[in-house]
Amino acid sequence: MYPLSRRAFLSSVAVALSAAGWSRRLFAEARAPKFGACDWSLGKALDPGALDLAVQIGLDGVEISAGDPANTLAIADPALRAKYKEAMTRTGLVVSSVAMGLLNSAPLAEDDRGPAWLNQTIDAAKDLNARVILLAFFGKGDLRKGRKLKEDAMKVAAARIRDAAPHAKDAGVTLAIENTLSAADNLRLLEMVGDDSVRIYYDIGNSTYNGYDVPAEIRSLRGRIAQIHFKDGGKMLTEGRVDLNAAVKAIVDTGYNGWIVLETAMPSGDAEKDFRINLERAKAAFAAAQ
Repeated sequence: MYPLSRRAFLSSVAVALSAAGWSRRLFAEARAPKFGACDWSLGKALDPGALDLAVQIGLDGVEISAGDPANTLAIADPALRAKYKEAMTRTGLVVSSVAMGLLNSAPLAEDDRGPAWLNQTIDAAKDLNARVILLAFFGKGDLRKGRKLKEDAMKVAAARIRDAAPHAKDAGVTLAIENTLSAADNLRLLEMVGDDSVRIYYDIGNSTYNGYDVPAEIRSLRGRIAQIHFKDGGKMLTEGRVDLNAAVKAIVDTGYNGWIVLETAMPSGDAEKDFRINLERAKAAFAAAQ
């Protein structure tokens, strides 16, 4: 074997460094999340036009609402889903998830229609190829009263979620619980449900404003988070109390690469402008954390 000349050696080093840099970029891109927004935050709840606005902003998809409390939810209507499918084809975007925000006013632990709503939403999510359903526990459905847990409500909610879990699993859908609980209490709630197709929908804004240590919580919930909301109260990202960079660093450290869904405020009243700025700030935080 002949020794390399200095020029050949330096050339081979340059090629190796270039390949390494390219590999790092590919790895970072593979781990980069997809970004979506909530239809209600865009001002277009239950409106397929939310996808048209989202594509203008530069998003990858939209989290859509399931509808208001009724015996049959709006999202269970095949005609409405057909309009969403048309919008997905038109824009090239997807429905990232379906949010059951109605459970805030008609709690899953109290309303006897809850089990039917879960099944309707699971079927709708499957039809739309959405992989996550957000189960909301705020307002009347909050699982805390002050700082005290509503133990009975937790037991009923856990039982109803457990009963729906096999249907969700068969449909390829994850049931994701979003609430005001700490990470420790959410882990306990997941144990009560006892099904690995049920996970947590984590919101860095809600958790910050409830006084939780967001990076520590994200790390403690490693592997148990189905999807994540980004918001910062009524402020733009990086302008309120949320430490966005610390939260994103924890998200990256845990290996999460699912959807980041913006539920951000619109201080200017211009959805396209404000969401584009928040999207850029979220992406910058992930780029810095890689």
